[in-house]
Amino acid sequence: MVAAKPRAQRPGATRTNDPERTKADILAVASQEFAESGYSGGRVDEIAERTKTSKRMIYYYFGSKDGLYQAVLLEYYAKLRGAEAELHLEGQPPLQAIQRLIEFTYDWHITHADGVRLVMVENIHRARHLSALPSIEPVNSKVIQLVESMLARGVTEGVIRKGVNALDFYLSIAALCYFSVSNRYTINAIFGYDMGASENFAARRGAILEMLLRSIAP
Repeated sequence: MVAAKPRAQRPGATRTNDPERTKADILAVASQEFAESGYSGGRVDEIAERTKTSKRMIYYYFGSKDGLYQAVLLEYYAKLRGAEAELHLEGQPPLQAIQRLIEFTYDWHITHADGVRLVMVENIHRARHLSALPSIEPVNSKVIQLVESMLARGVTEGVIRKGVNALDFYLSIAALCYFSVSNRYTINAIFGYDMGASENFAARRGAILEMLLRSIAP
């Protein structure tokens, strides 16, 4: 006769005394789950099991699977914008500040590949979940205001040409850095060039930096 398996620990038993940590753990695991499996394939049961909570507790904190997914997206953008703020670019010379922003953005995408995949998933859903978040635009508009200020200071100092649109320029930064992660494997399969490999990191980063700085030169 096969011995009975020991009963698993009751979900949530170790998490009830620290709700903020519980929510943070759920968001971290949910980010991985949705990045790996997409929104449709991401399973709340799996997230509950990996965080030693329960499906009921997750819904208590986030309301629904939609609510959890939206919280994951908001958390990603809030962390990105918070990390940008810590660069303190406002007090740096404009070209130096722009260079630092480009390098930071490239490094961020390379080291937060799960976040890039989340954004790819949300694009598949045509930003349906992001569009329902009234708080998402204020979180992200700060970086455009920052770029606008840096460009204006550069024009005044004669180191940046007139007429550069801040949104267009930031979209170029984001697109080039995002592409290095979003298309890493297809580019490697087609051209045999791994944009994420350590031996190619500096060259790719430098090429993006040179291209973008040349685009705003007087």
